[in-house]
Amino acid sequence: MMNERDILAAVGAGEGIDWEFKSARGGLPASLWETYSAMANTVGGSIVLGVGEKHGVFTVEGLDHAEQIRRDFWSTINNRGKVSVNLLVDADVRLVSLSGKTVLAIQVPRASRRQRPVFIGQNPLVGTYRRNNEGDYHCTEEEVGRMLADKSEESADSRILEHFSLADLDPDSLKQFRNRFSARTPAHPWLALDEQGLLEKLGGWRRDRNTGSNGLTVAGLLMFGKDEVIRDPAALPQYHIDYREHLTDDLRVRWTDRLTIDGTWVGNVFQFYQRVVVRLLADLKLPFQMGPDLFRRDDTIVHEAVREALVNSLIHADYRGQGGVVVEKFRGRFEFSNPGSLLLSFDQVVRGGVSECRNKSLQLMFQMIGGGEKAGSGIDKIRQGWASQKWSPPTLQETTQPDRVRLVLPLVSVLPEDSLAELKARFGQRFDGLGPLEVQSLVTALHEGSVSNSRMRLESNEHATDLTKMLQGLVAKGLLDQIGQKRGAFYVLPSVASGSQQRGGTPNISKGDSQHNDRDSSHSDQNSTHKAEALAGSGSGDSRSATEAIPVTGDSLHSDVAGEELFLNSLHTADEFSAEEWEHLRRIAQPAHDNNRLAGEQTRAIILELCQGRLLTAAQLGDLMNRNPDSLRNRSLSRLVEEGLLLRRFSREPNRPDQAYTTKPPMIRTTGIAR
Repeated sequence: MMNERDILAAVGAGEGIDWEFKSARGGLPASLWETYSAMANTVGGSIVLGVGEKHGVFTVEGLDHAEQIRRDFWSTINNRGKVSVNLLVDADVRLVSLSGKTVLAIQVPRASRRQRPVFIGQNPLVGTYRRNNEGDYHCTEEEVGRMLADKSEESADSRILEHFSLADLDPDSLKQFRNRFSARTPAHPWLALDEQGLLEKLGGWRRDRNTGSNGLTVAGLLMFGKDEVIRDPAALPQYHIDYREHLTDDLRVRWTDRLTIDGTWVGNVFQFYQRVVVRLLADLKLPFQMGPDLFRRDDTIVHEAVREALVNSLIHADYRGQGGVVVEKFRGRFEFSNPGSLLLSFDQVVRGGVSECRNKSLQLMFQMIGGGEKAGSGIDKIRQGWASQKWSPPTLQETTQPDRVRLVLPLVSVLPEDSLAELKARFGQRFDGLGPLEVQSLVTALHEGSVSNSRMRLESNEHATDLTKMLQGLVAKGLLDQIGQKRGAFYVLPSVASGSQQRGGTPNISKGDSQHNDRDSSHSDQNSTHKAEALAGSGSGDSRSATEAIPVTGDSLHSDVAGEELFLNSLHTADEFSAEEWEHLRRIAQPAHDNNRLAGEQTRAIILELCQGRLLTAAQLGDLMNRNPDSLRNRSLSRLVEEGLLLRRFSREPNRPDQAYTTKPPMIRTTGIAR
């Protein structure tokens, strides 16, 4: 429930994905209902009427006829001809006094999958909105169609596929599944059935009582089908599964191992699971445990957590969506990404105990071989597994355009001793006397490259406002630098400055001015040295991505002009790039290239990573990011130069047609960061 402190803090921070302010001087604004629809169809949020904006600054103006506006609000939201569904109760709509002025605070919950789409007017195809960091946007017919499909009581994978048969399945996959099922439950009665009978029990073959038709289902084809059949236009043409392993810093090596549909194996979901789970767990070295029979158990709660994460990405995926299921293994983390939106709110996912699954038959199939939980305890198992090793907690992210859900499992200790020693050596007496949450913030900034309000909310139950005060207190003590303002703010250690972004947006370990081993990854090479990886951390209070700051080493860099010229002369220009480096740049830019509505902070982060250690013109950046070069220069590049994050190659001739840009290294940075 919003209170006065929450609203005042939000007014100071500005609008975000979960906050919207409207003046409402002339009564209820028509755009209010677009925001209501957008928030309900995204993550929920708060709307405050009586707060105006001028030149980007929000101020409390109050409402002249507050009680009448509240009555008008209830009258409209209960009119089915105006709004499809009322999600609110009396406590969600309150008059609040702020410094003697009255505002109307409206708390909009996230709609359940059975309530979505929430739309205005009579037609969901024209009246449905969702929200991103740029505000409310009108949903496409495809997005509305997916919401309507998720709304159905019928599981997405239960659809009968006409003109498909058992001949479209891979016999070896069915045989291997039966063997795993038998090994786990040898006396199970389903094992006595023939292939079609077993598939019927598992949901892979179904009879429709209404039409009398029967046949192979989407689940049966996904789990056991031949990949070329799965991708048939009559089935799931968007189907894609991909495992990528990144265990080297060599830019010439895109990945150290990859498993995707390439004709060398049968690319169905079951075969993908069998191959990927072995790769994920291969070098996860953990102390053995003793079972109740006093025999050694090599399988631990962490192994179970990794399997659970993999199964979750497979059974919750919307296989009609874009991008497919992507599983990535880094030296310092695992990442699981799948198309589709969450069917539960974040709070419900975190609390556990509620089970909503997009592909219920796939879920049953994995349960029969010991994978996946049905009671809504899967995320609990993952969190418990990570807590058992004192690793940083998992993070769950949901994005739109396209809809994707991403789970990140960091393999980094919460408070490693060598990190504490390093921070003590760096800050000396200033490090003494810090509170536990302050220490945790600095450790997070050290290991992940940055820390933010939303990141620390995963570590504590403190109020968001108090966390911001704590982080800004560390800035005042000279222990952190703040980059960005308001909701886009994030914080880095003072030696960390120039920004970049890891494709996919997850923080990783930063080098600082010295080289660090990948010390907390339990399957890493203890003597290897990181090159600084890019990231996009979360802003404080919303789901925006922020820019990581990473260092550039070099004793010859100074804050004077000569130092800048020396640095610029040492960089490569585009005509010196190899084909491999261009491919590397395209991978960095791909999130922007594929999404014209990318959040501003994400766009900035990608620019900074592209320009890290190299010179690129606006035209080259525009080509990589699929942006208009002039717009990119005016909206982003000039501002990054003003903030001290980018350098122009020709600083005295800013309008040169061949002007190029590079990320400014920290040792010659003089503006743009609050010290």
